[in-house]
Amino acid sequence: MPSAFQFQCHLVLIFLAASKGETRYLEVRDAGEDDPFLLLSEDLKRELSAGQIYRRSLRCIDMLSIEGQFTFTADQPQLHCATFFIGEPEELITIDYDFVNIDCQGGDFLKVFDGWILKGEKFPSSLDHPLTTSQRYVDFCESGNIQRSIRSSQNVAMIFFRIQHPGNGFTVTVKKNTNLFPCNVISQTPSGRFTMVIPHQHRNCSFSIIYPVVIKISDLILGHLNGLFLKKPSAGCAGVGDFVELLGGAGLDPSKMFPLADLCHSFHGSAQMKIGCDNTVLRMVSSGKHINRVTFEYHQLDLQETETRKENSIEEFCFPSI
Repeated sequence: MPSAFQFQCHLVLIFLAASKGETRYLEVRDAGEDDPFLLLSEDLKRELSAGQIYRRSLRCIDMLSIEGQFTFTADQPQLHCATFFIGEPEELITIDYDFVNIDCQGGDFLKVFDGWILKGEKFPSSLDHPLTTSQRYVDFCESGNIQRSIRSSQNVAMIFFRIQHPGNGFTVTVKKNTNLFPCNVISQTPSGRFTMVIPHQHRNCSFSIIYPVVIKISDLILGHLNGLFLKKPSAGCAGVGDFVELLGGAGLDPSKMFPLADLCHSFHGSAQMKIGCDNTVLRMVSSGKHINRVTFEYHQLDLQETETRKENSIEEFCFPSI
């Protein structure tokens, strides 16, 4: 049976189960009976004529993966609402305010968050984002007309809002922009292939897969030494400035996950690992001294794959959760 977090982390479905959050962050409740994950599928399948702008109304809890113009109008007091935006790994998201009619003085708010957040857990984590947590929030009631266009730092972003008066609301336009060197990514799908490149930059980048998966690293270039060097979590890659780590856990924040394995040196070949955790993250730590690159592929872990494969495979983790 799926664990609670597996259910939560099927993209927006995570918020259908969330009833509590840290007071610093939005608490989302009462999402209704509709399944926002199905809306995502509809968006992906939708074909628009050239030049046509996709328009639709927003729900209190919603999910968008397509460009267009979106309007929320309250039909009753809406106190805990959020819209999640997700793009392809190589895309950034721009949110433009076209029209806003809310009562800031009366307690309404409209905030953009650079990333995703659930119960106080953030993606990207505070360790992997160039901005402080407070800087990642853009509050319309504080900025007003000063900042009517906000661009994300990765392929996910979200809006928190509270609108207490029926008839009030807002309209936003969502656009996608190309990101030449994607860093922090949440995968839209349970399977895929990706190459992460960090070109002489001192930063940490995480690729998050919100499913139990089999992940296979086929190429790793760290700019120093050759050969695969895999250490147990207790040893880690201490003293190595550039490395890749595999993380697993039952939350959204990579910094709070359990380290499963470290890859400290470059190699060409194949290293496979089965991770039965609710959330799997491949995280690259880069000192900025080298051009680091890792290529990997992944697919959702099948129950039949819980049988140990000793050939060219690293130890399995988290199977009790599936």
